Amino acid sequence: MAKIDLTVYPDRLENSIKRARERNIIIPTFAQMKDPTLIPAKYKEELKSIGLWELNPRNLFRITWKNEPKEKGGQFNGVNYMELPKSLTGVDARIIVLIGKWFPTGAHKVGASFGCLVPRLVTGQFDPVTQKAVWPSTGNYCRGGAYDSNLLACESVAILPEGMSKERFEWLKTVAGEIIATPGSESNVKEIFDKCWELRASGEDLMIFNQFEEFGNYLWHYEVTGHAMEEVLKKELGPRDNYRGVILTTGSAGTIACGDYMKQKFPSSLVGGSEALQCPTLLENGFGAHRIEGIGDKHVPWIHNVKNTDLITAIDDNAVVNISRLFNEKAGREYLAKKGVPAETVENLDLLGFSGIANMLSAIKMAKYFEMGENDVVLTVLTDSMELYQSRLKEMHEESGEYSEVDAAAHFAHYLEGQSTDNLLDMTYQDKRRVHNLKYYTWVEQQGKSYEEIQDQWYDPDYWTGYQSQVEEIDDLIVEFNKKVGLQ
Repeated sequence: MAKIDLTVYPDRLENSIKRARERNIIIPTFAQMKDPTLIPAKYKEELKSIGLWELNPRNLFRITWKNEPKEKGGQFNGVNYMELPKSLTGVDARIIVLIGKWFPTGAHKVGASFGCLVPRLVTGQFDPVTQKAVWPSTGNYCRGGAYDSNLLACESVAILPEGMSKERFEWLKTVAGEIIATPGSESNVKEIFDKCWELRASGEDLMIFNQFEEFGNYLWHYEVTGHAMEEVLKKELGPRDNYRGVILTTGSAGTIACGDYMKQKFPSSLVGGSEALQCPTLLENGFGAHRIEGIGDKHVPWIHNVKNTDLITAIDDNAVVNISRLFNEKAGREYLAKKGVPAETVENLDLLGFSGIANMLSAIKMAKYFEMGENDVVLTVLTDSMELYQSRLKEMHEESGEYSEVDAAAHFAHYLEGQSTDNLLDMTYQDKRRVHNLKYYTWVEQQGKSYEEIQDQWYDPDYWTGYQSQVEEIDDLIVEFNKKVGLQ
């Protein structure tokens, strides 16, 4: 049975405990991230004076979908989500989106990086005194990793493509110990992997937390995001409603792990993966470059349970960048109001960053393809918000000029009302196996994984459940670690 290695190294663990004691660090459990009512009252009290993005170790307790939506002093409520109305989506199906803006760093990747770092920290496998944590990423993951490293008193190295938005680099300069910009943009993942091999060969004492292969990423979303989605459904499903599935741009394939949890709870539900049309790797074994920051491409992540993925869609990046203007420019919002989109929805459209817009379009495709009605519910996620893309809006102003009502009408008609079911694959068993087999070139031939394990991922029914079963064991290690730190 495949599992995250939780072997304890006592000598190195002592360094972690000492560092945590010196820096006043208490680590939350998965149980507390799912249910913040379990967080001790004294830590909630401390949070009343702490900003959401502040570099304070108590913000580890804010790695949850349930933060009160406030910039400072927020406590906890239910899952942050909203439903997108038919006047916007053009479909009868209920499309419900979880909101990622209210995590520290403004994106849910801070949870994925926590899931990768903490198991190694509380076992002594990673030594924050002597080692650096390296975070290879196409954007938000290395931001989350650098942030978590800072809160957990670790030196960090953030790796991301040089073509990512200015906001990511500017903020990283205030948090990360070192920033490495690799050639290219969103689609240049191999260049990031090559830099990791270069760092391994350098002889420097470091540990690389590669989100595309780290099962801590998978486990965090399976457990925390999966439970958040289940909680939303318990609140929203009426007696005649039917949960039909979740669809997500795959990126590192961390978030889509929530689909494994949801399929276990709702066996007839669907799991959809989505990508950029300009780089249709899953859809067509293709390649290319695109502008949908926040999703990955040109390879299938090691942690993607392809056998559980029921359909693939591809989203035109022109749709995403133009809808970002429709949703955020004055003329665009005024036009949406004229089309009957509720004022509350219009006011909150900045909650959709580039990948969030792509997820919304993917959900629309899914709903149209399966002819879903008003009692059908589809879930997706807003991984971040337009707060991280303001420089892109400025660039579009400079390139295309002022945004007009004519532009808004054209973009609404073409990309929302006109969203079609093209570039969509309803996957057969053979389709799933084809996509899974794409892992071989990247992971076995290039990154050192074994042929036996790639076969186990497909044929061994216990492979994925082995990782899923480790939450309680990790929580026990966190509780024991906190006891040894002695600050509770």
